[in-house]
Amino acid sequence: MKQFDAKHIKNIALLGSHGSGKTTLAETMLFEAGLITRRGRVEDKNTVSDHTDLEHERGSSVHSTCLHTEWRNYKINILDTPGLDDLVGETIPALRVADTCVLVLGAQHGVEVGTDLVWGHMQRYDRPVIIAVNQLDHPNADFDATVAQAREHFGNAVTVMQYPVEQGEGFHRIIDLLKMKMYTFKNDGGRPEKEEIPGAERSRAEALHKDLVEKAAENDETLMEHYFEKGELDEDELRQGLKIGMMKRSVFPVFCLSALRNMGSGRLMGFIDNVAPSAVEMPPAPLVDGGALPCKADAPPVLFTFRSLLEPRTGWVTFFKVMSGELRPGMELVNDNTGATERIGQLFIVEGRERKPVDALEAGDIGATLKLKDTATAHTLHAPDQQVKLRPIAFPEPRLRLTIKAKDNKQEEKLHAALLEIQKEDPTVVLQYMRESSQQVVGGQGELHLNLLKWKLEHLYKVDIEFGSPRVPYRETIRRMAEASYRHKKQTGGAGQFAEVHLRIEPWTEDIPEPQGVSIRHKEVHELPTGGKLVFYNCIVGGVIDNKFMPSILKGIMEKMERGPLTGSPARDVRVMVYDGKMHTVDSNDVSFKIAGTMAFREAFTKADPLLMEPVQEVEVRVPEELMGDVMTDLQGRRSVIMGVEGQGRFQVIKAHTPLGELDRYSTTLRSLTQGRGTYTERFLAYQPVPHELQQKLVGDHNEEAVVA
Repeated sequence: MKQFDAKHIKNIALLGSHGSGKTTLAETMLFEAGLITRRGRVEDKNTVSDHTDLEHERGSSVHSTCLHTEWRNYKINILDTPGLDDLVGETIPALRVADTCVLVLGAQHGVEVGTDLVWGHMQRYDRPVIIAVNQLDHPNADFDATVAQAREHFGNAVTVMQYPVEQGEGFHRIIDLLKMKMYTFKNDGGRPEKEEIPGAERSRAEALHKDLVEKAAENDETLMEHYFEKGELDEDELRQGLKIGMMKRSVFPVFCLSALRNMGSGRLMGFIDNVAPSAVEMPPAPLVDGGALPCKADAPPVLFTFRSLLEPRTGWVTFFKVMSGELRPGMELVNDNTGATERIGQLFIVEGRERKPVDALEAGDIGATLKLKDTATAHTLHAPDQQVKLRPIAFPEPRLRLTIKAKDNKQEEKLHAALLEIQKEDPTVVLQYMRESSQQVVGGQGELHLNLLKWKLEHLYKVDIEFGSPRVPYRETIRRMAEASYRHKKQTGGAGQFAEVHLRIEPWTEDIPEPQGVSIRHKEVHELPTGGKLVFYNCIVGGVIDNKFMPSILKGIMEKMERGPLTGSPARDVRVMVYDGKMHTVDSNDVSFKIAGTMAFREAFTKADPLLMEPVQEVEVRVPEELMGDVMTDLQGRRSVIMGVEGQGRFQVIKAHTPLGELDRYSTTLRSLTQGRGTYTERFLAYQPVPHELQQKLVGDHNEEAVVA
């Protein structure tokens, strides 16, 4: 295969709403460049991009797919991404390694819900943007309305480069404002005829061309001077100004397409070649230590991995971008994340399911290799004499958490191994074991995301699973001081069991003064694994309990704190003073004092005005302004405390403190309330008291379960 230097490699990500035609456009670009001889169709399940069984079953993209095309001595790496927000874990890595985003809009729908969502992710990566208005041959296509919506949503940087002469089923002519020519296509698309702009379109074309020239000129002082002198810019000057504008994100060029009928893709590829920036022209990549790594062809090799894929017969395939230098087979690189040395075997460029070997990959290029032992997604590999670590990919927190278990208990180990492999492929799948409830919890971006996980487990790993709602991790504590004692006595004929423990418990808080009225001999502070503290005091005087039994008393108390008296939830933030008791020279032992400590603590806890605490999340909900009222009402019905609202363009961000127990499947409710246009994030804030009525109900439910058990 032909090798391209860094300046002739362009990396684009195809982004947009579900159904906007990204996969069809990718297929057409490959066909137009002659890399495939027949264009596949999503409906026929034979496109290069959508090649997995899951994508064939769903009829849409599920994974981000690497492709490439060659056009007029340039190589264009294409990352075709899914259009559903639940699959953002596939989209974000593509955004990270792309140098230009091609935002595909369907001309019949304009800016859709999915478009707004993907735009939010694009904003965080500050990449140049090209807008491709696709499906102009659709009967309901409306180019002008789509452009107007794009300007309303994305700002005045939206700049028309082309417009259609006609739309709908008769679409076949495009006015190009850069070249000031009309492209006329045959019914089956392909290479157009270049013609002069008709008289009926001349005034509109000239007005739009003038707008384009002004947009290009305002990005560079020299170009602005040329424009004032000549009243015009030549084609090369226009390209230069547009490139600067794209990199400043002050210009989002708009192109016209019918990807299905192969109209306009060649002109789009030509613009990507000539104007879109290459990796070596982009700003340096940020490093963890605050520095930056420029993309240089003559520098030592540095790789950034952005995807890991497990293939049944091959093993792990690692996809990466060469951030600098040249990569060749046989090189040994150090993984800065793990410290492991990895030997690079074969190098490939990837076309969907096909891999093509190459001898080298230059700076800025995208490729893949096999069987890296200690490398995962978002790792940095570099030459042994370097110290480089690129900033990792920031994946979103889960929006939906469900318990997961195998229907057959014998498959639990197989399920766990499968989940670890899937998590390595998709870092937005988050696994967590809830110790207090003994539940395995899996987090994802929504119901669709977790349903796709279920499909993989059942079809690829042959593990039947079931989901459920996780138990809320409540905590128990106390609000006042209480005392209790317990005597444990058991006689079995031989040596018996005897222990008596008197103790006092109090609420613990930071900076609380030391307890009064007792003689403190020893103090231990224990950070509890479930949060909070236990402060344990030995206040025994006169030797009524031997020091050797104090660890047993402490052990009994800590075991009871693991499953508190109210609901079986962990207790926290308590201090205990053991101040009296009795022992027997023969019958006292560790087991006796452990039991006595447990029972005395339990009785004291129930007398100390016990309180159930619930986790409260800090929630931010981003919704269109016109839908804010319904969302606010729903949040208030979930016992939320609204902390404030702030505007973000056409959206409002509602900030609230909401109990975790009220957020079960909230992502599904929010999607329904906002027609899919709302998103939210949450993070743990604090434990706060449960309302009295709810505490009574939870305690009652726990007691009923205990009776049944």
